[in-house]
Amino acid sequence: MDRKSDDMDAQANADGGTLPDLSEFVASLETIDTSPYTGRCAEIFFANTGPGILKWLHYLPIYDRLFGQYAGRPVRMLEIGVLAGGSLHMWRTYFGPLATIFGIDINPDCAKYGGTAGQVRIGSQDDPDFLRAVVAEMGGIDIVLDDGSHIASHQRASFDVLFPLLNDGGLYVIEDLHTAYWPDYEGGLKRSGTGIEFLKDKIDAMHEHYVANGANRPERMAPIASIQFFDSIAAVEKRKQLPRRLAISPSPKPPATTEN
Repeated sequence: MDRKSDDMDAQANADGGTLPDLSEFVASLETIDTSPYTGRCAEIFFANTGPGILKWLHYLPIYDRLFGQYAGRPVRMLEIGVLAGGSLHMWRTYFGPLATIFGIDINPDCAKYGGTAGQVRIGSQDDPDFLRAVVAEMGGIDIVLDDGSHIASHQRASFDVLFPLLNDGGLYVIEDLHTAYWPDYEGGLKRSGTGIEFLKDKIDAMHEHYVANGANRPERMAPIASIQFFDSIAAVEKRKQLPRRLAISPSPKPPATTEN
């Protein structure tokens, strides 16, 4: 098969064809050179002897970049998706004893993973009442990590409820965004409504005050300080915004006047 045919097949997959062969991404830790993966999260992950943690390895240094500022503080974290409970232990080790850590999952079997590492509540990530009740029980949230169903409509539903509840200065992280290109997860290249396209809309919202008259006011500005994209991860930082001002420093002095 020539390069043109390969490119056409790749495009077909992105537009809504079959999923790629995932076996080429999966490997045993014993066969991997772990030295490129540095940082505190990598240390915790590779030293794990407890419940299983399933993570893409390139996420580990990204987590340090995103979450390092919160380590050792009384941060409130909500993780969507519990799986085998291992990530709750990873976050407990990473953030420390002052953190409030909750995980939610639709699978009732995950309730057994609640305990010393974090609390687990059972419900759907696209149930607004359930999400609000969990946040109320937590006393607020500083970090949301969406590692749930990865279905586009679920990602949007969770964001629409939880981002407004996020504390100022908080971080909303969606991972496994490669599913935005997979049809089984309501994905496809440039398909409307995917996690990727949804976040592109947030970029536009962050700049609305440059294109809409009267929008350069705090009450009109989206409370988004930044949107960071990595491979399969995006992080939206919430912070109330100030009106944008263009100024010169130092201020120009008025021209001297001359007397006749």
